[in-house]
Amino acid sequence: MSDAKRPRPLPTPETQHFWEGTRAGELRLQRCRPCARAYFPPRPFCPHCGGREVEVFVASGQARLYSYVIHHRAVPGFTPPYAIAVVELAEGPRMMSNIVDCPQTPEALVLDMQLEPVFERMDDEITLALFRPARGDTP
Repeated sequence: MSDAKRPRPLPTPETQHFWEGTRAGELRLQRCRPCARAYFPPRPFCPHCGGREVEVFVASGQARLYSYVIHHRAVPGFTPPYAIAVVELAEGPRMMSNIVDCPQTPEALVLDMQLEPVFERMDDEITLALFRPARGDTP
């Protein structure tokens, strides 16, 4: 992104499984056992039904570009232009991230394009989940 220091996320007990997953190269989500719906961001209860029986699972990583904006102003840790995106994971939840490894233009960032995760290590504790256009035979 840039040589300046990017703002660092602050893990909480509720998000610890997510950050452990990104360090391992995995997207770990939560799923409600009573209603079977996956959700993000992490929390101790289901946002759909309020159930408190939740489990952590490894998501496929497959996603699609749901929405984005191309930011053109300089911000510490980012070199403009860069995409701030909402990606929809194959399991259903949406998450904000950045799109990397492609031109940051409307011609390259096509809505519904297939994406895959890329994990960028910030330090020993934090690895970010970014997304790039899917490679290979991803549907």
